[in-house]
Amino acid sequence: MEFELKYAKEILENIEDGVYILDNKRKILYWNKAAEKITGFKSEEVLGSSCKDNILMHIDENGVSLCMGMCPVAFTLADGRTRKTKVFLHHKKGHRVPVYIKVFPIKDENGNITGAVELFNDISEKEKIEIEAKVYKKMALTDKLTEIPNRAFIDMKLQEFYQESNKYGLDFGILFIDIDNFKNINDTYGHDFGDKILKMVSQSIFKNTRSSDFIGRWGGDEFIAIIRFVDKTLLYEIANRYLMMVKNSYLMINEKKISVNISIGGSLYENNTIDEIIKKADEALYYVKENGKANIKII
Repeated sequence: MEFELKYAKEILENIEDGVYILDNKRKILYWNKAAEKITGFKSEEVLGSSCKDNILMHIDENGVSLCMGMCPVAFTLADGRTRKTKVFLHHKKGHRVPVYIKVFPIKDENGNITGAVELFNDISEKEKIEIEAKVYKKMALTDKLTEIPNRAFIDMKLQEFYQESNKYGLDFGILFIDIDNFKNINDTYGHDFGDKILKMVSQSIFKNTRSSDFIGRWGGDEFIAIIRFVDKTLLYEIANRYLMMVKNSYLMINEKKISVNISIGGSLYENNTIDEIIKKADEALYYVKENGKANIKII
């Protein structure tokens, strides 16, 4: 038995899926290396805590918190059924990571539910992103602070997509994204914390961007996304996903949870020049900023 337990633990420590084990009170008893890598939380930071204690804080794609009334783990502990779903977990650095989870019960010899196991894997096409990031870095196309593509890269991709659209008639859109009240963050908490907010926002967007699309830092607290194969409805849906992911990201400072909102302006190619597309998106962003912020406008 001791050999079997040791062998099982060795397997769990070397698989690519995150794994954590909970008792029937949702207290975390085990946390493997992949869980550390995916979430940024070390095992010593989570063992003994409840899964809902400001750690992963799962949300769905609409930004609804699952940890209180809709927790897959809580449901499995209650009825013993295995569950599979896509959620967005809270990374230690604040951003949201899309993961696919599977939860199944642990039972004793009498069939009583004594705990649960959750397996989860990063579905943000991490390997592709990491390979691309290395290439961009070598080409001086990565923003040093946020480690996402920079303005030079976005300019290059805009030219590429513009030519592609002219040649094949494929539409694309762009989204201008601006952090609301970012100056207040810097003034209140300092520029070092402001840099952490920039990283958090950039990763929440970057991690939730489709493989066909591109996101980069345009400058300051402004980002731009190039979205391929879209119409106005889909462009809005993607913008709304970004809005929800950022809204539900947060960092802690002095035991206080700090989150931010973003404003988004977007436009479609529609046979415009690159300058015209950018101008329209910028005008849409300006409209949002002047009319309450934390919203989306596509023109």
